[in-house]
Amino acid sequence: MRIAVVALGKIGLPLAVQFADQGHDVVGVDVNATVVDLVNGGTEPFPGEAHLAEKLAELVPAGRLRATTDYADAIPGADAVVLVVPLFVDEATAAPDFGWMDAATRSLAEHLTPGTLVSYETTLPVGVTRGRWKPMLEEGSGLSEGTDFHLVFSPERVLTGRVFADLRKYPKLIGALSDEGARRAREFYEAVLTFDERPDLPRANGVWDLGSAEAAEMAKLAETTYRDVNIGLANQFGAFAEKVGIDVYSVIDACNSQPFSHIHRPGIAVGGHCIPVYPRLYLSVDPDASIVREARAVNAAVPERVVAQAENLLGSLDGLRVVVLGAAYRGGVKETAFSGVFATVDALRARGARVVVHDPLFSDDELAAHGFDAYHYGEAADVAIVQADHAEYTTLTPAQVPGLRLLVDGRRSTDPALWAGVPRVVIGTGVPA
Repeated sequence: MRIAVVALGKIGLPLAVQFADQGHDVVGVDVNATVVDLVNGGTEPFPGEAHLAEKLAELVPAGRLRATTDYADAIPGADAVVLVVPLFVDEATAAPDFGWMDAATRSLAEHLTPGTLVSYETTLPVGVTRGRWKPMLEEGSGLSEGTDFHLVFSPERVLTGRVFADLRKYPKLIGALSDEGARRAREFYEAVLTFDERPDLPRANGVWDLGSAEAAEMAKLAETTYRDVNIGLANQFGAFAEKVGIDVYSVIDACNSQPFSHIHRPGIAVGGHCIPVYPRLYLSVDPDASIVREARAVNAAVPERVVAQAENLLGSLDGLRVVVLGAAYRGGVKETAFSGVFATVDALRARGARVVVHDPLFSDDELAAHGFDAYHYGEAADVAIVQADHAEYTTLTPAQVPGLRLLVDGRRSTDPALWAGVPRVVIGTGVPA
């Protein structure tokens, strides 16, 4: 097959590589000329994705994969077009911002040719595939969906850093607008993906047709919103445990030893492109979802609660030098989307603290671009707050952050044996150790 992938980001590029690795001819489209040049040079444009560098180095010279900024080069004659353009959420209103996706869809429509399967993998509010993309594609192309081309929604279900493994591990969900579209989508994804054996699933791992685009849209929103709600519950348990002096992690482990309990872990923040965003997409179509709204509010409030706890323990943070450990939204990933670092820094600055930020994945200039002063090991600080669970923080010692009066571990990452003699508070465990 000839396949076009629109948007070569942290999901789109591995998808393009996956398709090419299965023997298909793939053209990736991206508005970023630097990304396009790097891909055409066989170089990964971002670090951290397992096996991406070696696959690019193999597939690009072999002519199986190339990139372009020109839709006219990529779209005409494609058997399938997969679109993974980011969908943003307005910070103030929490409403979906379709700007980038609308632009990409109009460009796609302008060059769409008969016989193409168009698959949207970007997570969407329920109803958008049928109600927004179908008429936009038809108007821009002059073609009719269901006759001249077929449209399907098939949500990505992978985690950055392990995309290729996740593509094999999880069923590929599809939801089309017609029976023929569903047949085409099934054939396409069965030709570009392979699946691990999963005896734990109710049916064989592979392509699962949910019967409609709306059902597939809701499935992705539901599985990610569940995680946000579950973490919100864990954070409420953790807040109560702090008040009464209980270690909430031992409680959660005890609960989860029974097969009907699956409580997540509390943490200082829920970040990334997915978990803090998709509940808002769900709320945009289901405003009565009060549980979802409350969980989102609980999780968003944790950085403020953690900083307030540090203030209560020390009496004041005014004038103190506080280092926030981790700018990334989670350990090992060089990404700050909806990271808890922003709310944590804001809460500290509001109390008069002199804030510095450390992250092993970011240079001083990159931290400065986010408005942060960089911290380096060996510099004195009064307080340290662990915001991201980077692996190196598991071996962090007081000697690396001299002068500490308090360590607040918002991820339960640090080793208590290494922090003897320094007051250490772990989120969800109550009094200082």
